[in-house]
Amino acid sequence: MRLGLALGYWGRGPSPDHVPLAREAERLGYDSVWTAESWSSDAFTPLAWIAAHTSRIRLGTAVAQMAARPPTTTAMHALTLDHLSGGRLLLGLGLSGPQVVEGWYGRPFPKSPLTATREYVDVVRQVLRREAPVESAGRFHAHPYRGPDATGLGKPLKPITHPLRPDLPILLGAEGPKNVAQTIRIADGWLPLYWSPTRPEVYGPAVRELPENFLVAPLAQARVCDDVTEGLLPVKAMLGFYIGGMGHAARNFHADLMARMGYEEEARRIQELFLAGRREEAVLAVPDAFADEISLVGPRERIAERLELWRRGPVTDLLALAPDPHTLRVLAELNSR
Repeated sequence: MRLGLALGYWGRGPSPDHVPLAREAERLGYDSVWTAESWSSDAFTPLAWIAAHTSRIRLGTAVAQMAARPPTTTAMHALTLDHLSGGRLLLGLGLSGPQVVEGWYGRPFPKSPLTATREYVDVVRQVLRREAPVESAGRFHAHPYRGPDATGLGKPLKPITHPLRPDLPILLGAEGPKNVAQTIRIADGWLPLYWSPTRPEVYGPAVRELPENFLVAPLAQARVCDDVTEGLLPVKAMLGFYIGGMGHAARNFHADLMARMGYEEEARRIQELFLAGRREEAVLAVPDAFADEISLVGPRERIAERLELWRRGPVTDLLALAPDPHTLRVLAELNSR
């Protein structure tokens, strides 16, 4: 199992720690470093900056949001950064949810998310392969565009720049069983947001039979500390925000996944509190047991025991949201045993 460093997206501004953490992760033998985006910093620009300050570590987006760019634009970002970094990019994509797609990107959330994702990946692959001009008669991603307001002058094009790697890996963020099953069919890897090493069955039967060399790269908050309860607070804060605020009470993919993992009542309670403006209560309502099973928190010996659970399953890459160099070093030492 390889290790990756997950940096997430910026808060109020850029973190001065990201480049030093990425360089320390590279020195420690980490395989990859990952950035994200929401309605904040974009995923690609920080990776370009990190690429300029590193030499070996792979660069991943976990995730770049599909609604933020047409698939050809995403492919342009990918082929550009892959060239500049010497072939180090891992392209992680995610659909997000209706609240973000319609509220932030100002476009309709697709009525058939699986179809929209499949079309998007197909167009990106066409650009990267550069075998012919891009053509797609997709319902959501048509190239050229031939809608009712089209001029009729559009023509199929292929990229001027020759991509460095036509088989650049594409990973997808997916939570529901149907989405996970499609991800296994059409992508090179999967980015689970919440991964429980003790019950992968909640993601559907497709997880039992993965293709050869398929990447399974879950994100997990990691922190070496003496007090487990205190160490879980950042995990609970993240869960409270995603389950309570990243979606509507009637449609929240994160809350649905928590429910499938056996915490349905608690998930709905977190939503109620968060949407009522009682955010601190929402965070405290996240069960310690749930936060603990999807993270690596506690003293070194405890993390060593739990790390073995992650190794036994299908996980190929553990993407650690690790806020400090000490935790990075401990994970590297434990994983090299």
